[in-house]
Amino acid sequence: MTQSLARSLHLICVITILSAAVAAGQAQVPVIPGVPDAARNAADSIDPEKIRAHVRFLASDLLEGRGPGLRGGQLAAEYIATQFALDGLKPAGDNGTYFQKVPLYAVHTVEDQTTASFVPQNGQPIPLTYSEDYVTKDQTGTASAEIDAPIVFVGYGIDAPEYHWNDYAGVDVKGKVLLVIVNEPPSTDESFFKGKTMTYYGRWTYKYEEASRKGALGVLIIHREDLASYPWHVVRDSQAIEKSYLQGDPTATLQAASWIQHDVAQKLLTAAGLGNVDAVIDSAGKRGFHAVELPVRFKAHIASKVRHYESDNVIGEVPGAQSGQAVLYSAHYDHLGIDPDAKGDQIYNGAADNGTGCGILLELARAFSETKPPHSIYFASVTAEEQGLLGSQWLGMHPPVPASQITLDLNYDMLNPIGIPTATELGGAERTTFYPEVEKTAKAFNLAIEPDQFPGAGHYYRSDHFSFARVGIPAFSIGQGTTFEGHPPEWGKQQMEDFTAHRYHQPSDEYRPDMDFRGDAKMAQFGFILGWEASSLTHTIGWQPGDEFEAARKKGN
Repeated sequence: MTQSLARSLHLICVITILSAAVAAGQAQVPVIPGVPDAARNAADSIDPEKIRAHVRFLASDLLEGRGPGLRGGQLAAEYIATQFALDGLKPAGDNGTYFQKVPLYAVHTVEDQTTASFVPQNGQPIPLTYSEDYVTKDQTGTASAEIDAPIVFVGYGIDAPEYHWNDYAGVDVKGKVLLVIVNEPPSTDESFFKGKTMTYYGRWTYKYEEASRKGALGVLIIHREDLASYPWHVVRDSQAIEKSYLQGDPTATLQAASWIQHDVAQKLLTAAGLGNVDAVIDSAGKRGFHAVELPVRFKAHIASKVRHYESDNVIGEVPGAQSGQAVLYSAHYDHLGIDPDAKGDQIYNGAADNGTGCGILLELARAFSETKPPHSIYFASVTAEEQGLLGSQWLGMHPPVPASQITLDLNYDMLNPIGIPTATELGGAERTTFYPEVEKTAKAFNLAIEPDQFPGAGHYYRSDHFSFARVGIPAFSIGQGTTFEGHPPEWGKQQMEDFTAHRYHQPSDEYRPDMDFRGDAKMAQFGFILGWEASSLTHTIGWQPGDEFEAARKKGN
């Protein structure tokens, strides 16, 4: 055979292989310095059709919306554990199993038996209508609670020593009900509540937690749409179903964890003689604010249905060549279950949210199982994310190895299967010392890194990576950006807006045969390489100096 003919045959083979890969819809993983061929080949094997198969099953009606602690959720956990076993992953849950038991209790407010009112010192009581004026949950898990307590206005309800800000200074709130503003003091200064980017102090979950730490009996969060970043119906609808809590959680002790409408807050402040609610909000965001007890009491009877249950995190390990510096991949498998009172379709299938993240996690586990990574790689499909990141919170408190030995968490949550993205959103990655590698790898994958489009909405604190960040583990989610191959720049944003309006947290989030999982596969490959690079480092990844999670990381080391 002549040298020329050999070259021609080699070229034909290369073209054939590439054509087959393109026909299969698989992107080619780029050559990246430091990433061995074995890792690239494993990443190349990630198959969009395998991801599709997982999503199709997990989003089927058979799984009844994957409600935590219910039959559908248990079926999903068993399916994920079976896939881990088929791929040869080592069990990393409780007692040599893939399952980590998460103890929970669920509270459902009985609306027609629950009453509330504001009772001024002078004047007539102001009755409140459930769902129209307020919503509430009794976090203590008792069937009935009677409340008659003073109301204390504590502004944003924040105690942040690093910003020299304490809304609780000089006031005793034990046994009282707190009136609190959602979000945090407005700022354009990066050294003061991170400017326009929301910190955790702005999240409603923090308001409840801090109030519990201070010994309060209840909280009334004032809803104003621009500050919350979502309309009242989002609050109302999320409270219409049961809410779960971790058993023994010391920050879930409120008898009335509540929201009130903006107009209702105005009625309250008028009765208290404090004037315009928006003026009061503006004043509370400036230095010099002092909490004040109002001449009004909150009186309520809260009736609840309570169930105690367990749900499972599912955890597997691909052992590494060395100990320490483990990488964790995470994705929640739970969704909203069944709404028996809904008309028509009652099953919240959760195909995109988060069947896609689970499908990616399972395909990553299969791909990694064909390699020997430098350090161990853990895969955790967690429960009760929709209930407030509870499964990942439990896992963060009880990790398979100490948090100090986990160098990075990469999370996947709701990657809409609509095609191949040319951009990625990695909110929080820039807060870690790993970001230079992230930038380099994204460039190799031809992925532009898009900034958070809504920094004031606090998206970083709404997905499971946050639970790991709280215990010091550098963590972020890998998401698609808004630009896609073969479409104009605005198309991706339009698709997301349409999904949010018509399918997000609705029974219509169902699997469809026309879904295009090539983009999910690309984001899985991108995450595979990032995880391999993190596992290959000679040092543990940290947070950037001054980050809010830096102290937790240093405490764990």
